[in-house]
Amino acid sequence: MLVTAEVRGAPCWLSLMTHDLAAAQRFYGAVLGWTFRPAGLGSAFCVAEADGLPVAGIGGIAGELAVPVAWTAYFSVDDADRAVARVRERGGTVGVGPVSYPLHGRAALVADRHGASFGLWEGSVLAGWSVGSTSPAWLELRTRDAFDAALFYGEVLEWAEQTPGCCEAFYEEDQVVLRAEGLAVARLNSGHVEAAAEKPYERPRWLIHFHVPDLASATHRALAHGATAFPDLPATHGTGVTLRDPQGALFTLDQTPTTKPEG
Repeated sequence: MLVTAEVRGAPCWLSLMTHDLAAAQRFYGAVLGWTFRPAGLGSAFCVAEADGLPVAGIGGIAGELAVPVAWTAYFSVDDADRAVARVRERGGTVGVGPVSYPLHGRAALVADRHGASFGLWEGSVLAGWSVGSTSPAWLELRTRDAFDAALFYGEVLEWAEQTPGCCEAFYEEDQVVLRAEGLAVARLNSGHVEAAAEKPYERPRWLIHFHVPDLASATHRALAHGATAFPDLPATHGTGVTLRDPQGALFTLDQTPTTKPEG
C-alpha cells in the first residue's frame, strides 16, 4: 500500500542497483533472511521484505543506467525540482533526474559537495517502511566535515526550517544526529575520508546499517556467500561490521540491541 511521506527531509526508502538481480536475491536472502516480490516496474526490479514489511527496492540494471553497484538512501522532499536546484546551488551534483514514475512520484540521484551520493523522492512511499530494527537500523554519513555536511543537507532537505513535518538535526556526542519525530534515524560523522581514496569505505558516502540478531553468524554467512569484510573500519556508534557484497555494494551489519535504544 502506498501512503504519503509524512516527515519532510526524512529517509523514506532504500534502493540497491546491481548487475544481477537473482544473485543479489540469493545473497541478501541468505544473509538477512529477506524474501522478495515483484515491484511492478518490470522483471528487473523487486521489493525486498523482512517479516512481511518492505525493506528496499532492488534493480538489476546498474550497467544499463551507468550507475555504480551501491545502496542508495532516499530522502523525502515536497518538490524534486526545487530540491535538485538547491543541490546545485550549494555545490552538489545531479546524476539522474528528476525522473517521473506514474502514479508513484518523482526521483533524482544526486551527490553532496564532498561526493556522497543520495536520492531525492517526491511522492508516495510504501506503508510499513521506516528506519528501525526491521528495515534499515539507521543511516550513517561518513564525511570529512559533519558540520559542513549538516549545513548542506539542512538547506537541501529543509532540516533547518523547524516547521511541523520536518526533521531536525542536533549536535550530540561529537556527531550530528538527524531525528524524525524524536527518533534518531541518521548520523553524520566526521572522519578520515578522501574523494579519491583507494579503499571504497574511505570515500565520503552514506552507509546503510541493518540489525541482525547474531552479528557473528550473519557476518559468517555473508563471507561464505562471497562478501568482503572491512574489519579495520572503526565503528562510530555501537558495534558493527562493514561488508561489500559480491557485486560491490557496501553495507553494515549491527548487532540487534538487547534493550530498546532511547534513540
